[in-house]
Amino acid sequence: LEVVRVIRQYQPEVILANAVTDRHPDHGRAAALISDACFLSGLKKLRSEYGGKEQEAWRPRAQYHYIQSRYIDPDFVVDITGYWDRKLQAIQAFKSQFYNPESEEPSTFISTPEFLRSLEARALELGQHHLEATHAEGFTTPRKPMIKDLFKLI
Repeated sequence: LEVVRVIRQYQPEVILANAVTDRHPDHGRAAALISDACFLSGLKKLRSEYGGKEQEAWRPRAQYHYIQSRYIDPDFVVDITGYWDRKLQAIQAFKSQFYNPESEEPSTFISTPEFLRSLEARALELGQHHLEATHAEGFTTPRKPMIKDLFKLI
């Protein structure tokens, strides 16, 4: 219900969420929680309040699940060529979880330099199918996107 309140407060058109299945069980649980909240937030009879005021029902138009550790065949890919370096910087901001050469913590599955290289290898693989991209991010969706103009597809 707390997630429903946040969805209704911000009224997003699109929600990005964890992969539906992944190596860490919490990722799949988070994806299910988001999916349930997206549905529930659109129910008019489900009441919620924010700041003492009753909220109106709101359902996002789409939810997309980014692919994390396990390989999942994406439903679509997004060109992230111009953003790969920023994505890597964002990942490395979590120094306690990912590769940090100064860390004295025990090595884990995601704290090795190989893990970061595997993320780039996947982005390169997904990008190689499109002449304009070198890096791409894959997403899955519980509902196939509707395309109204075939010429907008690459």
